[in-house]
Amino acid sequence: MTVFIAIAVLLTLLVLAWVVRPLLRPAPQAGVSSQRLNAAIYRDQLQTLERDLARGVISPADYEATQDELQLRLLDDTREPASTPQKRSASFWTARRTAAAIAVTLPLASAGMYWWLGAPQAIDPISSRKADEDKVAKMVDGLAARLRANPDNPKGWAMLARSYKVMGRLQEAADAYAKAGPVVDTDPDLLADYADLLASRGGDSLEGQPLVLINKALALNPLHPMSLMLAGNAAYRQGNFASAVNYWEKLLSVLGPDSPDAEQLQADISDARSKGGLKAFAVARPGVPSAGKPQAMDQAAGAQRPSPEQIVQMVEGLAARLKANPSDLPGWARLARAYKVLGRLPESEEAYVKAGKLVDTDPDMLTDFADLLATRAGNNLAGRPLALVNKALALNPLHPKALMLSGSAAFGRADYAGAVAQWEKLLPVFQPGSRDAEWVLSSIADARAKGGLTQSALVKK
Repeated sequence: MTVFIAIAVLLTLLVLAWVVRPLLRPAPQAGVSSQRLNAAIYRDQLQTLERDLARGVISPADYEATQDELQLRLLDDTREPASTPQKRSASFWTARRTAAAIAVTLPLASAGMYWWLGAPQAIDPISSRKADEDKVAKMVDGLAARLRANPDNPKGWAMLARSYKVMGRLQEAADAYAKAGPVVDTDPDLLADYADLLASRGGDSLEGQPLVLINKALALNPLHPMSLMLAGNAAYRQGNFASAVNYWEKLLSVLGPDSPDAEQLQADISDARSKGGLKAFAVARPGVPSAGKPQAMDQAAGAQRPSPEQIVQMVEGLAARLKANPSDLPGWARLARAYKVLGRLPESEEAYVKAGKLVDTDPDMLTDFADLLATRAGNNLAGRPLALVNKALALNPLHPKALMLSGSAAFGRADYAGAVAQWEKLLPVFQPGSRDAEWVLSSIADARAKGGLTQSALVKK
């Protein structure tokens, strides 16, 4: 937009200079050229007369007479005419005033005509984007109106639900999915999308109906990518790391090693293995033989899985690509998580810093970055780590890891009531009886004992 305006202003100034310049030049002085011309003519005639006398063409007497006549005529022709006052009409539109009027009118007229006949919004990306959003919103509202008039259209309701979800109108998207009826139950894409929508509305929790929908999608298509990712996330949050690795390894085989998400997925698998105390390649992929099968088949299965050296090579390859393209913020975020899993904490911190604004808008990244900084500071959450945790809670007040870290920080500064308040919010996220749920209950009991708190005395924040 700035370039367009600069070019338009430059062209306008060039046109103004071309139009106004003749008006501002000084007018030529008149009244002396005819006298000088007459004097030059008579001077030539006198010179010719002198040459004729020298050649003997005329006599001295004729020369004298002719010379006198020429001199008299010269005096007569070059005499100043009687000055007669000339009356000039006093016009308002002088050359300078005309130039000034053109200089003001031409740019205003040009801008006005462009505003009337052109498309000013085309040079403003914000206005253009808003116009596109308004157009899409009108189309979606038109679809909603047609479906209200003809509600027996399940596919239409499903299309409306996905449109509402993209626009961030989650409640309306959920209502539209509910009206789509059986068409959702037969489509893995719609089931996974519906589950993701319900999880987003429930504070990113996949427990309950979202997980039911994910399992339905996997029953229809056991290798459905989005369902595998969500099922792995749900298992990971429940502390079932073996199942998470199982789902994600299936997904990795579907995506392929060259997929842009493969590196991040491999880092997630390594993280789940580490937290679950699983040995490398301990969890076999479904359909791949393991115990009791020929060794050659086991070797073939193992060959499909990248070794630790291959993982390091993939991470180094990602780092090299990011050095060539440092504006890839999602790439820096993936590299930061990969470095953290590999235990290369200083490099992980540098990568998180380079991810920039992307980190500030993602609760998962904020809490992961906070955990990294706390680890580097001897498990101390005070200062910047806690500030990152609070940012994550501002974006998602029920974010599990943020609640856990916030409670740990409160416990560390002897704010036991604050710790219990955060951990009690965290408890419903985990499946009863899971290892994470037991840890939360134990931590709450410890905080209550140290703070002298009872169930009735606690005022939740």
